[in-house]
Amino acid sequence: MTPKSDIRTEANRLRAHFEARGAEVFETDILQPAGALLGLYGEDIRARAFVTHDPLRGEMMLRPDFTVPLVQSHISAGRGTASYTYSGEVFRRQEDDEDRPTEFIQVGYEVFGGKEAEADATVFTAVSEALSGLPLNATISDFGVLRAAIASLNTPERRKTALLRHIWRPVRFKALLDRFSRPAPQPAGMPDPNMPHVGLRSREDIAARLELLAEEAATDPLSDTEVERIKSCLAVKSNAPDAVQSLRRIAASDDALNNAIDKVATRLEALEKLGINANSLTFQTSYGLTSLEYYSGFVFGFAAADTTKYPVVASGGRYDLLTKAIGQGASLPAVGGVIRPDVVHKLRKGAV
Repeated sequence: MTPKSDIRTEANRLRAHFEARGAEVFETDILQPAGALLGLYGEDIRARAFVTHDPLRGEMMLRPDFTVPLVQSHISAGRGTASYTYSGEVFRRQEDDEDRPTEFIQVGYEVFGGKEAEADATVFTAVSEALSGLPLNATISDFGVLRAAIASLNTPERRKTALLRHIWRPVRFKALLDRFSRPAPQPAGMPDPNMPHVGLRSREDIAARLELLAEEAATDPLSDTEVERIKSCLAVKSNAPDAVQSLRRIAASDDALNNAIDKVATRLEALEKLGINANSLTFQTSYGLTSLEYYSGFVFGFAAADTTKYPVVASGGRYDLLTKAIGQGASLPAVGGVIRPDVVHKLRKGAV
């Protein structure tokens, strides 16, 4: 096992790299109020966080990440453009894989404000330079592409909303897409009003549900062309410039989808200006859909070739929707990335 002092030394080096770029050091308590996290992620966060109860402060969590308290601090201070770095322990419950740590050190770099493409490129380049010399592969994506493809569907908003809600859950997303691509069954009729009412749902709830089911039954299924467009978008995986061309062929005359692809192309140009070879990057539309839940646009990750030996070294992306949720509707452009110094240390030393 790697001594924690060695990991802290690596973490200090990484944080100093971001400080040299002008980032302010951010520090926050290990024990965080649970309310904000539950409000953002719902009850699902309980399965991934260590929760305790304070007699005075109520429900608390061991810090699952730095981003939420950082956004809260930045917004409460009323600041605009700024950049931050941090280093410290985060805690995650592990119920399925005993080999994954429940506590590890995380180093981050976050940028608020600025032009979207330039800020995205700045964070990616800063993280890439911090990991210079390591045998890593970089993967990028943009959730805006899938969101635009969904928005262009010729189907009611309630279906689009359902699909968007589940893009983080690929199995559920595919099940919904398949369901919407075939006719929905007609619902059963209203129950006999003379029958005694039993159950937790009221008659009004049942009537509203049956009305929705009837509406679904009367809605035309998605066309084969639309379903294929979504699936084709999700299947794109190649070097970034080729991926842009593949997506343009899929989009054809779809304006919303083409606009999202334009953002990808603009970001690649910004990366090139900062010395990143776009051909060295893999673009994968489905990248991060199971692990980067609060990101809303650009996402990225750095990983070693042997992912069974080394977990993801760094990841990040744009989280404007998170700042909007915390800011109670006032959206604030923000993008950031986090690095695992323990994995960096192993890669530098070639340790198992």
